[in-house]
Amino acid sequence: MERHRARRSMGVKYRGDGQSPDRSPVRGGAYRRVGWSTLLLAIVLMPWSALAEAAQVDNVRLWAAPDHARLVFDLSEAADANVFMLDDPERLVIDLDDSRLKADIDGLDLEGSAISGIRTGVREGDDLRVVLDLERPIEPRNFSLAPNDQYGHRLVVDLEYPGESAVQDPIDPIEAMIREQEIAADRAQAQHRMEGRDGEEAAVDALQQAQPHPKRDIIIAIDAGHGGEDPGAIGPSGTREKDVVLDIATRLQRRVNDAEGFKAVMIRDDDYYVGLRERTRIARQQKADFFVSLHADAFRSSQPHGSSVFALSQRGATSETAKWLAESENQADLIGGVDGNLSLDDKDEVLRGVLLDLTMTATLNDSLSIGDRVLGQLGQVNHLHKSQVEQAGFMVLKSPDIPSLLVETGFISNPDEERRLLDPAHQAEMADAIFSGMLTHFENNPPPTSLLAWQRDQNRGESNNEYRIQPGDTLSEIASRHQVPVAQLRQVNEINGDIIRVGQVLQIPNS
Repeated sequence: MERHRARRSMGVKYRGDGQSPDRSPVRGGAYRRVGWSTLLLAIVLMPWSALAEAAQVDNVRLWAAPDHARLVFDLSEAADANVFMLDDPERLVIDLDDSRLKADIDGLDLEGSAISGIRTGVREGDDLRVVLDLERPIEPRNFSLAPNDQYGHRLVVDLEYPGESAVQDPIDPIEAMIREQEIAADRAQAQHRMEGRDGEEAAVDALQQAQPHPKRDIIIAIDAGHGGEDPGAIGPSGTREKDVVLDIATRLQRRVNDAEGFKAVMIRDDDYYVGLRERTRIARQQKADFFVSLHADAFRSSQPHGSSVFALSQRGATSETAKWLAESENQADLIGGVDGNLSLDDKDEVLRGVLLDLTMTATLNDSLSIGDRVLGQLGQVNHLHKSQVEQAGFMVLKSPDIPSLLVETGFISNPDEERRLLDPAHQAEMADAIFSGMLTHFENNPPPTSLLAWQRDQNRGESNNEYRIQPGDTLSEIASRHQVPVAQLRQVNEINGDIIRVGQVLQIPNS
């Protein structure tokens, strides 16, 4: 029996009666004995591809970002990889088991990356070795990806640059400190509302540290969706979402920076991928007052058209379409090779317990307020797919401390809108509309330490009809003190909900 099993493993076929090797029938019903030498010769002469498929490297792609470079190998089959560093000089070695190089890598553009040169060779007869010559220190990371709608098997090698920032033009450290003090004042006020007068002193101290008035810029984080190996949606004529939204984002950046009292921070400013969690992390690192993520919608049918604006929903999508869109956008991290599961662990250091809930409520109210204004402006330059701000669980919106919106500029799957999204004039109109909505909101609700808040206070002067919010104040208490209805106080100051901030100036309506 053991001998039979051994022979089976060699590919020799046995009859069910357990006798000698199977005899193949020939003419006249006779049997022809198949000799061992014949079988072994057949195995030796069998094409190698019939025994095992060697992986081919069909293409190699490289994207250079400020804080990393990403090298992607497109493979015909899955292949095991061993990636390691060598010193003197520093180089990164990538060994691919049982693989062949089909791609031409001589024309690969290495500009902006840590790679000064690439060499390839055959190792141990069957394996492919790729050597990257490096001109700066790196920390390598690699992983394999299964096929998806855009690509087949891939090996992704990230070259991360220690100590480098993902943002090429970060905000001034002084402005960052002022913004942090303002955030601290908001947290102290929220804590006071939950715990009583204990939070008042901390809030006052946080405000006093920012005196005289800092007149800081309002920071707008602009996120061009997708990028790098993630093209996003593809239009009927081949237009890639990642390219269109980067064009609009660049125009929006110029529009923001041209406005007094505003500064733009680009999440990505070129064709490279940024993970979904990393996008919000960059916005928080840059102390952004507002985060806007730009996308171009798509659907199976070419009929849907129009722009949409989304804010975060704490309970999920408000429609099946919004839910489907949220799920499809969130898959981008899988394309980029990053786990797409959401975790709030990184935010616990900033906001803990009930403070997180309070801040999320304030953030969502601000998001909806800005979203209404952005949607109104978009309606003047493009058809609206939905006439109200939708709410869905987009991962890039799940920042508890930064008001955030996702803007679907149009349906790239619609041939007419695809053409318009490529038009520079239309791109400029979209950027102007988005910023106009943000500007209107911040002119009416400027952060207390911002230049816009200082200008508003200077224009108003000292007035008996104004009140600057102090630590411990609530909207209902202020309304009662000045003998005006809460609803009227909200309406005059364009407040959505009950969230107010220390240092904010309220216009008190005549009773």
